Amino acid sequence: MHIDSPSPNFDARRGPPDMVVIHYTGMPSAAEALARLTDGVNPPRVSSHYMIDEDGTVHRLVSEERRAWHAGKSFWKGETDCNAVSIGIELVNPGHEFGYRPFPDAQITALIKLLDEIRERWSVPSSRILGHSDVAPSRKDDPGELFPWKRLAEAGHGLWVEPNPSPGEPLDLGDEGVGVFALQAGLHRLGYNNPPSGQFDEDTKTNLIAFQRHWRPERLDGVADGETRARLVALLRAAAEA
Repeated sequence: MHIDSPSPNFDARRGPPDMVVIHYTGMPSAAEALARLTDGVNPPRVSSHYMIDEDGTVHRLVSEERRAWHAGKSFWKGETDCNAVSIGIELVNPGHEFGYRPFPDAQITALIKLLDEIRERWSVPSSRILGHSDVAPSRKDDPGELFPWKRLAEAGHGLWVEPNPSPGEPLDLGDEGVGVFALQAGLHRLGYNNPPSGQFDEDTKTNLIAFQRHWRPERLDGVADGETRARLVALLRAAAEA
């Protein structure tokens, strides 16, 4: 079911959207989340294009032709205003602060149907279906490690790989050298703001945790073991082909 719940929090785009950013609401209830997303008076004024309740109800908040205010300070593949190029979708979930829990089947089914519709209207590559934590890794954790990215990819939306692990010693904070340079170059090429320096610094660890949260959610330690590095390499190949 679709419900029009218009938000006044939007402005003009500079061009057609080619990215989708998925969030969780991170508030105790759906009613509170909807009230915040449609509040045009009290700061911070935020919005998204859609909010999907846990029962699968889809609230339409902002026209896809308009720029909603959902991603905030963000970066992906050189883009520093992800709001300008993306469609934002909020999923009702209390989030890590208020009791993070799995996303119900009805909610994900509604999300997949909505993505089907969005991608009929706009050219959105699977490599640009992302989480809020991908475009703002130092600030955000959503939609989090319980979000079923694999199921979404199996439905045709987004990328997912499960390659065999690569050999080699894990890379971690403080390490340096060619291996770290290659890791950083891969993260940067995928989309994260991680230009290679050869020094495994705090920014690299933050970006790697965001990468794991999306593509290796069973491990969120920011350590580049063989499996994490293999997934990065496989994703770069998949993104190039998408």
